[in-house]
Amino acid sequence: MGRLEGLVTLISGAAAGIGEGIAQAFVSEGALVVLTDIRDGEGEHLARNLGHRALYRRLDVRQEKDWALATEAVMERHGKLDVVVNNAGITGFKGDPVAHDPEHANLEDWRAVLATNLDGTFLGCKYAIRAMKHQGTGSIINISSRSGLVGVPGAAAYAASKAAVRNHSKSVALYCAEQGWNIRCNSIHPAAILTPMWEPMLGRGPDREGRIRTIVKDTPLQRFGRVDEVAAVAVLLASDEAAYMTGTEITIDGGMLVGSAASPKRTER
Repeated sequence: MGRLEGLVTLISGAAAGIGEGIAQAFVSEGALVVLTDIRDGEGEHLARNLGHRALYRRLDVRQEKDWALATEAVMERHGKLDVVVNNAGITGFKGDPVAHDPEHANLEDWRAVLATNLDGTFLGCKYAIRAMKHQGTGSIINISSRSGLVGVPGAAAYAASKAAVRNHSKSVALYCAEQGWNIRCNSIHPAAILTPMWEPMLGRGPDREGRIRTIVKDTPLQRFGRVDEVAAVAVLLASDEAAYMTGTEITIDGGMLVGSAASPKRTER
């Protein structure tokens, strides 16, 4: 018996990166996994590789109708929804360079990041609660970030969105407890986790290792985190082993927040 045997789970942003790792871990622990994303080809391929315990469904987390249809489909097929992982997120930096500092970021780019990271999590929690309250139990896991705990001057929208995810998780936890439901809500705060989003920066040439050392130099453990390390925490929070944990936050950062923060970089004038 796996630790998540028979649990019906839904994961957003599951086609790659941390979402993919969580999906793999959940399936290996016996869960039935609904992988959702907007990258249909990757999501369908992953679901096929994971076998009969996984299926893919397109879900744009910014669209309330998508959430309503997805949760309705899960309930019709399985009669319950035990775990929702709100993982889908963007940094805002994909594609052409865009300013995301507090002075130069434009409102459209700011809103685009919050629409996915914050609105998507809000909607995921909303529809998870509506599905889970009929059984009175469930686990909602929100993927925030180390950036939700500290300021990031060059990624203001991302940091703000992840800080809001952290606090909303606590509001959801309190609300569910007030209603007398055993629906838990917790947040996970990864720092630098080696996912495909890092590859353009790291490259494949001889300078790759040097770039890695530069990025992790302020991390006490002196390395990137791994996707499976984040997935292991998600498995814990989804399982009955965490039955007394709600409204909490778990940081996976190699010790970055253990000591004092680095001083801001000064701009030469």
